Amino acid sequence: VLFVAGLSFVIGLERTFRFFFQKHKMKATGFFLGGVLIVLIGWPLIGMVLEIYGFFLLFRGFFPVVVGFIRRVPVLGYLLNLPGISSLVDKVGESNNMV
Repeated sequence: VLFVAGLSFVIGLERTFRFFFQKHKMKATGFFLGGVLIVLIGWPLIGMVLEIYGFFLLFRGFFPVVVGFIRRVPVLGYLLNLPGISSLVDKVGESNNMV
């Protein structure tokens, strides 16, 4: 709830509404807002899992940008380039579809 409220304050109500209710993001929005509803009903674990899944579906287009930025940060970039972590970060950072 606070995430959606904060996003609304940062980019405005109209742009927030347009972001969440695009045709190709309806499944992700359903999972995210459904998770919020399930948490409010009283099943926090299931609701949080649904919220996290919806969040990743909604913002997967931003992950390559975030990974690229973090790789330029001195200490974090070194950690992300370690052998075991690098392949995982490369998979998260690749974008199959841009939003």
